[in-house]
This record gives sequence, structure tokens and C-alpha cells, in this order.
Amino acid sequence: MNYIVFDLEWNQSPAGKSREVKRLPFEIIEIGAVKLDKNRVIVDTFHSVIRPVVYKTLNYRTREIVHIDKEELENGERFPDAVRHFLAWAGPDSIFCTWGSVDLTELQRNLKYYHMLSLLKGPMHYYDVQKLFAVQFEDMKSRRALEYGIDYLHIEKEGNFHRALEDARYTALIFQRIDMDVVLAYDSIDVYQNPKKKTDEIFIIYNGYSKYISREFPCKEEAMQDPEVRSTYCCRCGRKLRKKLHWFSVNARNYYSVSICPEHGYMKGKIRMKHTDEGRVYVVKTIKVSSEAEANLIRDRRDSLRDRRRQKRHESP
Repeated sequence: MNYIVFDLEWNQSPAGKSREVKRLPFEIIEIGAVKLDKNRVIVDTFHSVIRPVVYKTLNYRTREIVHIDKEELENGERFPDAVRHFLAWAGPDSIFCTWGSVDLTELQRNLKYYHMLSLLKGPMHYYDVQKLFAVQFEDMKSRRALEYGIDYLHIEKEGNFHRALEDARYTALIFQRIDMDVVLAYDSIDVYQNPKKKTDEIFIIYNGYSKYISREFPCKEEAMQDPEVRSTYCCRCGRKLRKKLHWFSVNARNYYSVSICPEHGYMKGKIRMKHTDEGRVYVVKTIKVSSEAEANLIRDRRDSLRDRRRQKRHESP
């Protein structure tokens, strides 16, 4: 088993969002990766520059951030060739690691555009080194830039940021400094290839919280009518809980609830509505150990939202 720490650089429509290809808003132009063995020792590297075919001109933001010249791109590989080489180099038993959650999603979206998504099976467990850094060194919630992490750990800077191989190497150096018990306790799940049927739904218990990832639904209203989506269970003992505050929406995507476990106290529930590329909906639900003070804050938020909505209805003609 190996760890594959990878980073991507991508381009987007130089004419703005209105002219982008909806199936491919971000076109990968560079893959960089570092391979670590089971002891997290660096054993190999991979690098490929990819010739763009959808957005052949670099967007101005890409030009500012990614220091890659026109000649490099023109001499780059085709994406189908580059990604096959990358996945063959990575090997079938490797675990992906990234700084944040975006790169793995965009890799799959590019694969899907080229009808190659079958090369990666999902949903996928991976390690989000950005999250692991926050758990190990900060407050668990913060999400820092890669350069911040390098500076925080006093790692020597030997190359420019925002080139795929260098960013992958920096991410690997941070990953080596994360305690292994933290790594194993806080893996992540990429759900770009989300569960399609009930038997594929995901239930996982972590340290202090649980996660449920549902199958697809036609719309969020139908999702919120599903008994499994609405249910809450203690993330410590698995007991089905009585709700103190039933699910309420704070916006079009997020819902909250509060429940009580007789043994383990308050549990805060959060539902996030996720949309597939095809416009269907699935749910990511987390249940976390909470406190009475936090429960009261959630109640205050619900009451404030109700008051504002009631006032808005009265003001409508």
C-alpha cells in the first residue's frame, strides 16, 4: 500500500463563466504527485503538463497564479494519456491524499468529460491533509492555505507554490508530520460518485461525530421526507434519539436539528444538500456531540429565522 499525494492545476474559460463548458468548468493542465510508502517515506514522483483542448487560452487568473508558459502547454500530453499514466503509476492499492477536497472532485469531473470515469471507483476514502493539519495543529475547523502550513511547521521552501509537483511535495512534507492516529481517525470520503441506491448509502462513525451519505433523490423536498434522512442517532452509542429541535432550514442547502441522548447528552445534526451534475440531490448528514449552550444558540437561530420569515410574509403585498 502506498500514499499518493497529488495536486492539480487547471484552467477555466478565458471569456468568463457565461462562456464556460458546463460539463467542464475547470480543465486540468498539470498533474503533480508524490508517492510515499506505508511508512510515509517518499519513494517516487510523477509530473505531467497537459495540453488544453477545451480552453486553449489561459484565463487571466490562471496566468497570474500558475507559472506555466505557452510552450510547455503546447508540448503537453493529451489528458487521456496523462491520466492513464498517472493512475498506472499510482497503482490500484494506493490511497489518495490532497490539500483540501477540490482536486479529487475535479480529477473525476475531467475523467467524466472524457468518458473515463470508470478508471476510478467511487465513493472514495482519501486523506484531506488540509483538514488533518487543522485537527493536529489548530482548532479542527480552520482551513489554511498550503503556504501557511509550510510556514507554521518551519519547512524550508525549495520551489514555487502553484505548480503541481511542488505543491504535492509540500503537501507530502506536511502529511509526514501528522500523527498516524490522527490520520487514521479522520479520513475523508469523496462523493462525486455518490451512492445511487439505498444499499450503497454510507454510515460512518468518527471520533465525536457520525456521517451519513444518502442515495439520490429527485429534489430536496423528497429527500427531507425520507425516514432515514430525518432520523438522528447518537454518534457514541448508536441509539435512536428524540429530537429537541426538529429539522429546520437556514437556507436552500442546510438544515439543522438538536437531539438528546439519555447517556451522552446533546447531539447537533446538520444536513447539507448536494447536487449532482445531472441536477439530482443527495444528502450529507452529520451528527456531532454538542452542549446545552450550543443547543440554545441553534434554537435562537431557528426562532430568529422564523421571526424574519413571518415579518417578510406580513410585508408582502
